[in-house]
Amino acid sequence: MHAIILAAGRGRRLAGQISDGLPKCLLEFGGKSLLRRHLELLWRGGVSQVDLVVGYEADAIIEHVGRLSERPAAAFHFNPRFEEGSVVSLLAGRETLESGSDVVLMDADVLYHPVILTRLLRSDHANCFLMDRDFTPGDEPVKIALRDGRIVEFRKQLAGDLRFDRLGESVGFFRFDGSMAATMAGECARFESEGMSDAPHEEAIRNVVLRAPQLFGVEDVTGLPWIEIDFPEDVTRAADEILPAIRADHPDH
Repeated sequence: MHAIILAAGRGRRLAGQISDGLPKCLLEFGGKSLLRRHLELLWRGGVSQVDLVVGYEADAIIEHVGRLSERPAAAFHFNPRFEEGSVVSLLAGRETLESGSDVVLMDADVLYHPVILTRLLRSDHANCFLMDRDFTPGDEPVKIALRDGRIVEFRKQLAGDLRFDRLGESVGFFRFDGSMAATMAGECARFESEGMSDAPHEEAIRNVVLRAPQLFGVEDVTGLPWIEIDFPEDVTRAADEILPAIRADHPDH
C-alpha cells in the first residue's frame, strides 16, 4: 500500500498561529509535528512508501522529513500552484494514483487517534471513507450522507431534499484500490482541463463515488478523538483536549 499526504497549502486561516510562517503540517503538539505523527503511524501500520505533495514552504517540509528515522520511504511532488484548489495537489500525485497500487490518501493537517488510521488500513472495504457521526453541524465539515449503507452525498452543503439515514463528518482520509485510484486521477485531470483547478479535491472524489457508490464502504470512527487544524481555536483544542484524550490510550503518542 502507498500513501499520499497532501501538504501543499498555506493555511491562511491560521496565519497568526503558525510560528515563523511554517505550514500547518509542521505544527507541534506534545513535541511532535503533525507530519511526524502521520509518518510514524503509517510506518507502524506497514505502509512502506509515502508521497508528500508540497508547495508552500516545501524546503522546510523536506528538511523536516529528512531528520525523521521512523517513517516510510518518502518521495516529494512539488505543486507550484498551491494557492489554487487542492484538486491540483491531488493531481500532483498522479503517477502514484495510476501505479496500480492501493492508495491511502490523507490530509496533512489532522491530529488523530492511531486507531483511526488502523481502521482504514485494515478495512475490508477496498475503497473506504472514514466517518464520525459525532460532529458539530455547520458549513465547515465535509459531510458523508448514507442511505441503506451507501454513500448518497459527500459535500459540505447538503440539498434540503436529500434522503439519508446516517450522517457524519469525513476525517479527510481515504483508501482506494489501484483501479479506483486511477479513476480518481482521471477525474482530477478532467477538473484541470475544464478550468476547475480552484476546486477542493473532495469534489473530484464526490463525482467518482456518486457514479458508483456500490464500490465504496465506510468505517465508522465515532468516539475516537481527532481534529482538523483549520482555525486558531483548533490549535487550542488540539493541545488541550484532543492530544490528552489520545494519550489516555497511547501515552507515548
